[in-house]
Amino acid sequence: MEQYHETVLVVEDDIQIRNFICYALKAEGFRCITAGNAATAMKQLLAEPADMMLLDLGLPDMDGGEVLKKVREWSEMPVIIVSARDQDREKAAVLDMGADDYLTKPFSATELLARIRVALRHLYRQGLPRPQSVYRVGGLELDVEKHTASLDGEPLHLTPMEFCLMSLLMKNAGKVLTSGYLLKEVWGVSYDSDTQALRALMAALRRKVEKNPAKPRYLLTEIGVGYRMADE
Repeated sequence: MEQYHETVLVVEDDIQIRNFICYALKAEGFRCITAGNAATAMKQLLAEPADMMLLDLGLPDMDGGEVLKKVREWSEMPVIIVSARDQDREKAAVLDMGADDYLTKPFSATELLARIRVALRHLYRQGLPRPQSVYRVGGLELDVEKHTASLDGEPLHLTPMEFCLMSLLMKNAGKVLTSGYLLKEVWGVSYDSDTQALRALMAALRRKVEKNPAKPRYLLTEIGVGYRMADE
């Protein structure tokens, strides 16, 4: 089975549906970011551009159709509507606004993933490149697609959480990632204040990556903020 690595923004106010969608996406290798309302969705897109959006129409602060209009002012990313509204007239309206597909709730994970694969095939047939999968910083190399990492040509044996943390840092080399962001991405929302767990994971990763963990070359601490990967 092909594994995808695109980032999908799921804009859905129902937390159970949001969690269900993200679980299905992550099982296929997608990276999932979420928003429970339109305002958060727009902030997410400005802070971290996504490759695709799954958009509910019934958002608490703005109709999803208006979100779609705003996105289409500057982006051609695939947008799949996921909504309980099943009127043909409404479906036609959002498709005319620029949505790529319309999926009526309830739906299965199998159908959702099939619609996503179709949208991605259309996207890449337009000649747009596939997302980067290999990242290098100095002697460090990480291959997201193959799920491998190496240092100076020697393989690094990382746990899944260590790999996830290093992947986040290498994809954003040179940028400071806050402790809260890293906790949310690695462990989930419920761990967003457990900085001790993050420090322990970083210490374990440094022991594998750094020649002198006390004076790191790659995995740098930004005191009071978070961590960053050196940009060499």
